Amino acid sequence: MTGRDTDRLVAWSNELRGVHDRLRSALRVVRESLGSDSVEVTADLLIYCRGFCAALGRHHRGEDRGLFPAIEAAHPELAPVLRKLEQDHSMIDYLLKGLEAAANRSASSAEIEKHLEGVSAIMENHFAYEERQLLKVLESLALRADPATVLGDF
Repeated sequence: MTGRDTDRLVAWSNELRGVHDRLRSALRVVRESLGSDSVEVTADLLIYCRGFCAALGRHHRGEDRGLFPAIEAAHPELAPVLRKLEQDHSMIDYLLKGLEAAANRSASSAEIEKHLEGVSAIMENHFAYEERQLLKVLESLALRADPATVLGDF
């Protein structure tokens, strides 16, 4: 194996950390946009919310379709971990739909904040568990795919 191949293998763990960090930052932007009643901020909140919800959804769909099957093929003993992560994805998707619906109907800042708190808590717990369980595996995973397809283009 060449040094370049090794770089690509180790990069999967870095890619996952990077995507998680960018999603955390996007959630911070959404939360920071709360608190003002101006029409401009309300419109911005809707844009930020839709962008965040879409990015997190793409990230999880990419993992479910590309990353998790590759991990399970190489490490079948991780199947229970992967099923838990997929279950988390489903729960987060449900919470994101609630957040998006609240933003679409111009719910109060307090209601939006409650949705964001729920998404944030589950997302952080999910990311921490995923990183604990998978980062070492990702350092040696032989997956030849576009990171944007596998982890989302965020």
